Amino acid sequence: MTIAAQTTEGHCADLGALRTDTLAAFCKAAGEPLRLEILRVLRHNAYGVLELSQLFEVKQSGMSHHLKVLANVGLVATRREGNSIFYRRAPLPVEPALQGLHRHLFATVDLIELSSALQQRIRLTNQERTKASREFFEQNADRFHANQDLIAGYTQYGEIVTEFLDATPVRKDVVLEVGPGEGGFLPNLSRRFTQVIALDTSDEMLSRSHKITAEQHLTNVQLIHGDTSLALEQQLKANCITLNMVLHHTPDPAHIFEDLAQLLTSGGVLLVTDLCHHDQSWAREACGDLWLGFEPDDLSNWASAAGLEEGESLYLAQRNGFQIQLRQFFNH
Repeated sequence: MTIAAQTTEGHCADLGALRTDTLAAFCKAAGEPLRLEILRVLRHNAYGVLELSQLFEVKQSGMSHHLKVLANVGLVATRREGNSIFYRRAPLPVEPALQGLHRHLFATVDLIELSSALQQRIRLTNQERTKASREFFEQNADRFHANQDLIAGYTQYGEIVTEFLDATPVRKDVVLEVGPGEGGFLPNLSRRFTQVIALDTSDEMLSRSHKITAEQHLTNVQLIHGDTSLALEQQLKANCITLNMVLHHTPDPAHIFEDLAQLLTSGGVLLVTDLCHHDQSWAREACGDLWLGFEPDDLSNWASAAGLEEGESLYLAQRNGFQIQLRQFFNH
């Protein structure tokens, strides 16, 4: 029996009017050039209202209005990160008709080419995020280990990550670890791969990794001060790339996935260990986290957009309420 057959004639008319009103609101929200550009910018990353105001050089009150219009029709969603509210594209709605409408709009919006000036402002915003994260590590290196253990220190997940790596089908020629931190995972990688490259933007953390490699005579480990952009410039290639508790410190996780996909050899694998989304905002101040973890779908969507194929997943519940996700993504 159809929905229409179960309702009165009056109710059917109301339902039809509601669909018309929804479509009208959707068209109104999507009928403004600035709002379309906002949706384009929010394709893979999330920004606060102040950041968006600066990106588009409009008053914060005006930006708040545009975001409210987009949110009212389900085109953007909010997410709290500590005391801050970030905006991102909303998931596709459940209703088939609306889902198709949203999908087609997003696909069309993604064809928009952002101006060079806007792209530059986006880069500057992400650089500011990176700078804040790097300064935190430089200034808090001595107490970072203790703070990290309050959430999920390497000793709490390192053995399982190693087992996850051993169960992953991958050539053992070159492995790239992005953000080795204090170098805890480097000995395991050194024993399993012919060459290990460790990439970090923090001089302090690299010096701690160097101490590990020197003490344990890890002669096949190369330490590089820089980010994934530098790795691309140097045309590095790896059979395996690992990120252990790094992604929630990066300003643009989707961009990291895009870079790493290019650094992987054909058949290579990206292994990501990170926190699931949580609401313990103290982690931002204690550990310099930019993001309070991620939903599993976030990683899946970023990987898919970068051309990577999802593999196995493993989830670890911590006693302190945090949850860790271990993920495989293949470059086929």
